[in-house]
Amino acid sequence: MSCLLAIDTSSGTSVAVLRDGVALAEVEIADTRSHTESIGDAIASALAQARVQPAQITSVVVGRGPAPFTGLRVGIAAAIMFAEGTGARLFGVISLDAIARREFLARAGKAAAHAPSTGPLLVTSDARRSEHYWALYSGLDAHGVPVCIEGPSVNRPTDIEEHLAAAGITPAKTELAISAAAIGELFEAQLSAGVQSHDVTALYLRNPDAVEPKNLRDFGKRVSG
Repeated sequence: MSCLLAIDTSSGTSVAVLRDGVALAEVEIADTRSHTESIGDAIASALAQARVQPAQITSVVVGRGPAPFTGLRVGIAAAIMFAEGTGARLFGVISLDAIARREFLARAGKAAAHAPSTGPLLVTSDARRSEHYWALYSGLDAHGVPVCIEGPSVNRPTDIEEHLAAAGITPAKTELAISAAAIGELFEAQLSAGVQSHDVTALYLRNPDAVEPKNLRDFGKRVSG
């Protein structure tokens, strides 16, 4: 029996174990600031609930964000370490894509990956600093993979609205939050379409807050002897 481990820390901490695209177990921890403390226990709990041994995990898929730096890197690091420790294949997906897929399926009122889609759909998540991460989608392709037509990007909500209005777009919106099960379901759709990706680089979409310090020789005043 081969299974998939899905991880996402772009918001809280979410871990799921799936087999054949169906979630056997999912652990959700809403706290957005305890990823480091939560990720190990969440993985262990999901495996235990699914009654799956680490050696039975053949693929690990992790959400790449976009998300703030600290939380996102915890999930990606955990996915890399688990894959290296078990020999599982490692894949990455864009977290907003997973939300879009679930929303389109919900709107279609069907669970099948080939459900007809409508759009456009605006998917957003909290980027802090009074900004949102966002992406715009036109629907699902024949394999159930979301078709992104713009983004992901990060902007203030008013700027996003003005940008879309200028383009003559009035999108539908979603209240769905990211989950590891949705990450795993998206990966299965991508695998079916042959567009799965091994890219697990983090999508921060911002420059780092830290800046290179000035030369120490430029600080203070010279003191004469």
